[in-house]
Amino acid sequence: MCFRAAGIGGSVLVILALVIYLLKTIIGFIAFLTGAIKILIILTFVFLLVGVGVMVVRGLNDRRRPKE
Repeated sequence: MCFRAAGIGGSVLVILALVIYLLKTIIGFIAFLTGAIKILIILTFVFLLVGVGVMVVRGLNDRRRPKE
């Protein structure tokens, strides 16, 4: 047979390549999670500001209405 195991050198290279691929995948996953958390924080603040704005407008409208 022409194909043989490459020996200890090939095994070390394969393990090193797998570790590098695993680290790249983990870094990509962490980057995705931090991006999702940032978007979630921004959306929370936007909804909070819109909610405060709606409450202010309702308060101003209630104040302007003539009391019966």
